[in-house]
Amino acid sequence: MLQETLEQGQVLTDAALDRLIPDETQHPQSIHKAMRHSVFAGGKRLRPVLCLEAGRMVAGSLPKKIEELGAALEMLHTYSLIHDDLPALDNDDLRRGRPTCHKVFGDAIAILAGDALQTQAYEVLARLQCPPEQRVRIVEEIARGTGTVEGMIGGQVADLEAEHTRPTAEMLEYIHRAKTAALIAASLVSGGLYAGASDSEVRKLRTFGRSIGLAFQIVDDVLDVTQTSEQLGKTAGKDTAAQKVTYPALFGIEESVRRADILVSKAFAELEGFGNRAERLKELARYLVERKN
Repeated sequence: MLQETLEQGQVLTDAALDRLIPDETQHPQSIHKAMRHSVFAGGKRLRPVLCLEAGRMVAGSLPKKIEELGAALEMLHTYSLIHDDLPALDNDDLRRGRPTCHKVFGDAIAILAGDALQTQAYEVLARLQCPPEQRVRIVEEIARGTGTVEGMIGGQVADLEAEHTRPTAEMLEYIHRAKTAALIAASLVSGGLYAGASDSEVRKLRTFGRSIGLAFQIVDDVLDVTQTSEQLGKTAGKDTAAQKVTYPALFGIEESVRRADILVSKAFAELEGFGNRAERLKELARYLVERKN
């Protein structure tokens, strides 16, 4: 069922992205080519898949047009990757197995491509086919998850400022919860909101998302030191080279994996009330800690 869930989510998301992002022939062509270069470079579409499956779990079946919400989340995730790879930040040449956006199109167009994907995402969110109240809550949830206060941008800032410093467990958890887990949690909560989740269900999805989001980033840290660039589709060993604050650096690989497993078990407890409808999300959570890239 896991493979089917991933494949269905990828197909639905990619079709929506293709519809929603301007074609390469649309003027000005350079920016649309850059946007599409990064969006369609591959990627597992994990955030959209989590969003879709949260919606399916709450509603009992996949809500109509929820893939457009998933596509908006993928645009936001991709914008963050484009900017993260820039020379002023992580200065990386490889992403999803392909040259990074700025290596192909130059820094200026890469910056603008990230900006454009962010604005395109909010245009898509504004047109979601769900009741206005739910739409507004979804926009708020995603904006918070990508913002500066315990959101993605705040986490990236803290990550940058922590380089070459002596890490603490508290600092490390804050960085990972903000930089990675916040958008993963927002993906799950927004999918639930789209499907009409109650306040209680939203709380459970948020807690589940925060736990598996942190587990996901811990595993990402471990893979950075145990896998090759070819296996990862991005430059391996970058965290160590940049002296970044990571779980393996602080706790070692074995303890890091143990902590990720504990977080997934904690996440599962949040979904008990959903019964069999939660199986797909539980499978996805297991996959996040067992993946090899």
